[in-house]
Formats: sequence, C-alpha cells, structure tokens
Amino acid sequence: MQAARLVDGNLSILDVPVPEPGFEEALIRISSSGVCHSDLHLARGDWAGVSGIEVLGHEAIGVVEALGPGAERYSQVGDRVILGLGGTGGGFWCGACEFCLRGEPRHCPQTQGIMGTFAEQFCVWAKSLVVLPESVGDDEAALACGGLTAYGAVKKLFRNQVPPGRWVAIVGAAGGLGHYAVQIAKALGYKVVGIDIGAARLEFVESLGADMAVSADDALETVTNEIGGVDASIVFSAAMAGFTLGFRLLRPKGLFVAVGLPPTSEGNIELNPFEFFMRDATLIYSAVGTVQDMRELVEMAADGQVTTHVGRTGPLSELDAIFDELQAGKYVGRAIIDDLAG
Repeated sequence: MQAARLVDGNLSILDVPVPEPGFEEALIRISSSGVCHSDLHLARGDWAGVSGIEVLGHEAIGVVEALGPGAERYSQVGDRVILGLGGTGGGFWCGACEFCLRGEPRHCPQTQGIMGTFAEQFCVWAKSLVVLPESVGDDEAALACGGLTAYGAVKKLFRNQVPPGRWVAIVGAAGGLGHYAVQIAKALGYKVVGIDIGAARLEFVESLGADMAVSADDALETVTNEIGGVDASIVFSAAMAGFTLGFRLLRPKGLFVAVGLPPTSEGNIELNPFEFFMRDATLIYSAVGTVQDMRELVEMAADGQVTTHVGRTGPLSELDAIFDELQAGKYVGRAIIDDLAG
C-alpha cells in the first residue's frame, strides 16, 4: 500500500506492507484524509523536543475492512467510520484512571495517539470509531481533528460560565479549525467576532455567519469601541501575535481559550502581570475531544449545522505541495487528500 513517511526529515511516499489489526483493532481502508496544521509542523520540524516522527496524518474517513480479536464488540466489517479524535489521545485510553473518568482521556497515563492516516490502510482501536450516516460525505474527514478540536473548545465556554448570547472572538476564523468554530458557536447561540487577515478571508468569515468579521490589524480598536470587548476569545492562530490579541480583546473576567500551537521559534506567551490583574481573566488550553464529542459533532454535520469548507483537494502524491500552500496561507478552510493511492 502507499503511505507517507518522513525519512531523515524528508517527506516520501513509499510502498509499505498492509498492517494487521491487533487486539480490539480495526483495519480501515481510508477514503479521505484531512491535512491538519499540526501535520505541517511535524513534517517541518517546527516544534522543539518533538522528534522521531515517521508517520503523518490523523484525520480520516474510511470503511472497516477487517477486525482483530475482540474488535467485533465495537465495530463491524463494512462500517463507514470517522477516525481521529486528534493526534493525541485517540488511539487508546484505559477508561479507569482519574482523567478518563473525568472525560479527559488524552491525559490518561496509558494514552496513545493516532498517527498515520496518510495511507491507503490503517489500523486503529475500534473503540475510538464513530459510524457515519450517508449524509456526511468523505469531504468531512477533517471533522476528525479540526472539527472536533473546535467543538471541544466551544464547549468549554459553557463549562466556564460563558453562556450563549455573549460575544466570543474567534482568532484565526478563516482557518482549518477556526471556520468550524464560527459555525459551531453560532449554532450554539453565541455572538461571534471572526478575526483574520485579508479581504478574501474576511468575506469567507462573513459567509460562515459571523456577526462581525474584523481584520486582525484593526480588531482591538474595533471590538473595544463597538462592543466593549468580548466575554471569551478562542485562539486558533499559529502565530504568537494571535495569542496576544486574543487576550487583549477580553472584557474583565473574560475567558481565554488557547488552541493553536505556534512554532517554537515564535517564543513564549508573555503576560503583563498588571494587565492580567486588571482583566482578572481565566486562561485555559483546549485540545481535541472525546468519542461522545465526536458523536455530537457528527449529528451537527448530519443536520447541516457544520460543514467543512474544502479549500484544496489532491492525491497523496501532492501532500508536500499542499503543506507548502498551507504554510503560505494559499487556501481557506481545509485540505483533503481524496486519493490515498495516487
């Protein structure tokens, strides 16, 4: 089978053996795989301390082709499924530790990630799979991480006392994750300020239903003057400037939700202690989600409340070019690998 591999830091498409499903695993023939910004960072070595990665891809839709021992309790051959739950935490969790029991399986001491969906076939823990209705097409593969991560971030508004009807800033609103967050927040009843750069991207944000679409260059002045700040900022930007902007947009007692992971070269988050004191903000990080979150998101997609905007498609052989275009911001929304054999 064809699969993407990092060999000595260089991306290659190789012919590799078909994997055999182990205990409670399902072998999936992949129909489509989403290209996540984290795949780009891993391929380009952007994160210090993260090394030894050989396989890429963690968002996919496919069909169950074979089952390992015990997997029949959770999946059936022929099921059309979405797999992902983000690169971290979707491959295994124990189900019994304090983190699993709190609904935070990515912190489980035994957690294993999903990585390697840029391939014709892939083995995955069957418990992590969610069966898809026919109304959710293969072009929705990026729901598996991008959509789920956005959904998990928006759900944290409820948990941190930011109710529907309040103003929320989505920083990086035209991006692969941000465009999901705009749709999800609107569907759940929030007023959304979508922030990005460039006229075309802002027009796209408006088309998603944002109440305001504002350039990052003007956002602080515009948002402060027109609505007095926001009750929450969700930052999907992969640039540290987006983190700074998201914090400064907050009203007193606001909620800051970090999602993006900038390259290590961008440096660290910096906070002025006096400004932190004056805003009295709550700062949290949000990553991926759970199987139940994925089920809920699939229902929203089936109802037409959330749709993946596909800005680029291509075969597996074009993956490196797609990474280049993603890094240069040449398309909005998501890229989908729609031919894993090509």
